[in-house]
Amino acid sequence: MIVSQYMTPEHRACDTIFAKAENLVAGGDWEQAEEAYVNFANDVLLHFKKEEETLFPAFEKQTGSEQGPTQVMRFEHEQVKGLIGKMAEAIEGKDKDAYLSLAESMMILLQQHNMKEEQMLYAMCDRVIPRTDREALIETMEQEAL
Repeated sequence: MIVSQYMTPEHRACDTIFAKAENLVAGGDWEQAEEAYVNFANDVLLHFKKEEETLFPAFEKQTGSEQGPTQVMRFEHEQVKGLIGKMAEAIEGKDKDAYLSLAESMMILLQQHNMKEEQMLYAMCDRVIPRTDREALIETMEQEAL
């Protein structure tokens, strides 16, 4: 298996649960919205953990650099984490307008971020990380938990 085949479906799964939470907030179903949002946040944070603790270090080891694409991705992860916290506050406060405004920002940020990973970083990982190493790191990522 290649990195892009393993990681890209996680992006789609996060997108789906994000849209579900947004629709539930828009409909005023706060209890289910909170549950969906928590699932979204946990899925995103687990995905980031896989990248930051396993994938990025493997890529950096092969390229000999911690600068460049992984540095940009880590910065964007921090931006997403900040929005996750603000959106959680909006859900707790049942503030539909704040949540939907933040959701729009989150959607744009995640779309741009995911595109960079899918079109550039994952392809680079697949090129520079040896096949046997890729298989081992995918197995490691499958075992990750929050």
